[in-house]
Amino acid sequence: MRDLSIEFCGIKCENPFFLSSSVISNNFEMCAKALNMGWAGVVFKTIGFYVADEVSPRFDAIGKENTPFIGFKNLEQISEHPLEYNLECISKLKREFKDKVIVASIMGENEQQWTKLAELVTKAGADIIECNFSCPQMAEESMGSDVGQNPELVEKYCKAVRRGTSLPVLAKMTPNIGNMVIPAEASIHGGADGIAAINTVKSITRVDLDKFSPYPIINGKSAVSGYSGKAIKPIALRFISDLAKSEKLKEIPISGIGGIETWEDAVEFLLLGASNIQITTAVMQYGYRIIKDLISGLSYYMEDKKFEKVKDLVGLAVKNVVNADELERDYIIYPEFRDHNCVGCGRCYISCFDGGHQAIKWNYESRKPQLIEDKCEGCHLCANICPTGDILSGKKVIKTAKKVRQLA
Repeated sequence: MRDLSIEFCGIKCENPFFLSSSVISNNFEMCAKALNMGWAGVVFKTIGFYVADEVSPRFDAIGKENTPFIGFKNLEQISEHPLEYNLECISKLKREFKDKVIVASIMGENEQQWTKLAELVTKAGADIIECNFSCPQMAEESMGSDVGQNPELVEKYCKAVRRGTSLPVLAKMTPNIGNMVIPAEASIHGGADGIAAINTVKSITRVDLDKFSPYPIINGKSAVSGYSGKAIKPIALRFISDLAKSEKLKEIPISGIGGIETWEDAVEFLLLGASNIQITTAVMQYGYRIIKDLISGLSYYMEDKKFEKVKDLVGLAVKNVVNADELERDYIIYPEFRDHNCVGCGRCYISCFDGGHQAIKWNYESRKPQLIEDKCEGCHLCANICPTGDILSGKKVIKTAKKVRQLA
């Protein structure tokens, strides 16, 4: 097993994997179970002077074809427990798990509350404070993503938190914004030490066709709320990359969140600049036990690629994310039909004809596709559609050569 320890915000973590602030880190017993199973840290469910009054039901999941759970919607707010109870849980966790990292997620409604909460969680023994500027379904307009979309408020509340603590401070960003770098930079100006991203995406998952109400249905009504799970991973990776590429945020540690289920997902976040990983929705599906898979998978990957430390992975892919106008456009890579696993379903032919460039000819006798090179633009829609993975990248042709062939 590789040494998976990494330093995050100046604090040593035995591995990069934390529970994120949510229902999975809502009390001492839950967090203790996770820490005992191997999680390096927990971000305790967001606490504040506000005590949440929750709706029922408050979850919804959507799938596609034979995958029942690709996206998850929740109407969960911050902790429904009294502040005193939550502070005691944080204190007890730190007393009993001295070598683990306990992060206190806080949310106030004004500067005074942000400062006081920072003071209280510092006294309780937290290692790091995470400022929740991003919950998209708070019942109070002065809280959550309404704050995270306002760089001035983000900076002001970070300053308020800094007045109440000397601990490292993370600013948790909302994805419900065009440019996350702007509020992220504002948080650093306000005294934050690192960024956590992303929180859930504002969503309506589906609508009941008989009751005409979106899900989850609460007495005939519903509301826009946060979307998580595997489906948001591409959105999260985009924002992590944006933060890592920002010159003004260089050397600022990033905690990556959003759609992480496997060790491969986690490595992608590391390669794009995150040095800490937070997970919720996958735990809700599979339990805390996934930490075993995350640790073993990351360890074997590092051994295979000859990485000695987790920090050696961080940011390696950032340089390969460029503006679209910088991408090479002088060649085509044709798809290659291997015919090893082809089941003759015809999906490649239908997708190319109806959604591509009509570059596949279908042999009805053999039920096999044939490429029409002069029409093919190398988009690889067919490869993405193929259910058996039988279509791969083939030969590379310079576009001028193709043009000459077409003219001939």
